[in-house]
Amino acid sequence: MYKIFISILFFLTPFIHANSQITESFVHQGEMGLSIGAGTYFGDLNNTTDLSHSKFAAGGFYSKQFNNYIGFKISGNYAFLGYSDRYSGNPVQRSRNLSFNTNVWELSVSGQFNFFKFYPGFPQYDFTPYVSLGIGAFSYDPYAYLNGQKYYLRPIGTEGQGSPLYPNLSPYKNVAVCFPIGIGFKKALNDRFNVFAELIYRFTTTKYLDDVSGTYAPDAFPPDANGNPSAGFLLQDRSYEVGSPIGVKGKQRGNGKNDSFATIQFGISFNIQSYRCPSF
Repeated sequence: MYKIFISILFFLTPFIHANSQITESFVHQGEMGLSIGAGTYFGDLNNTTDLSHSKFAAGGFYSKQFNNYIGFKISGNYAFLGYSDRYSGNPVQRSRNLSFNTNVWELSVSGQFNFFKFYPGFPQYDFTPYVSLGIGAFSYDPYAYLNGQKYYLRPIGTEGQGSPLYPNLSPYKNVAVCFPIGIGFKKALNDRFNVFAELIYRFTTTKYLDDVSGTYAPDAFPPDANGNPSAGFLLQDRSYEVGSPIGVKGKQRGNGKNDSFATIQFGISFNIQSYRCPSF
């Protein structure tokens, strides 16, 4: 029995050695890919992590692989985000009746760690889960509709930003920093193409992704010459549309915490690869 085992091992050794030389000679340099999916915002309006009102998201990336496990990725992503108080199960929040939409354009860099060796074209190494961590910047500009007309909310200063009555409140920027944390998996279809799925959550440095953060400031919006309320006044407190107005000066309008958003996307990527002479 021992002699049979030695004979089999002796017979297989050249094939095992040849396979190791093949995988050693393969160099997975990186990938380029495109993806589509859905994006969800979390903040003053969506404070219960509701995912049922997600909107369209898409992106593209280029990654550089340093070794079997560690890589570097540059990503560009788009997400259409929005939410409304009317979706809430909280009656107080529904009575506030605020809403927004915004287009988010993001550019980020991140490090990526593969849990398994990934050699597209080799069945034993054609799948791996991965995690990523990075930093990025994104633009946003929340807007809402009033009587069928679209209004961008940042220039209006719905919480008194930019009003001489509130000199300590400056208009917020429409660009902020984000910190993407991701988890995903990819599988090689062949030596050239992969499919992947990933979930990326972004912590952000802005409280105004939804244009809501501080307190009501109705006195920042005087009526026009005819005594009619301005568009800013009608947009800063929309509780009158569903009941009695609640926008008293100084009353809490938002929770003052930073907003965040997440995307889940599915895509396809193209492998960048080369070969080298295996070691002797």
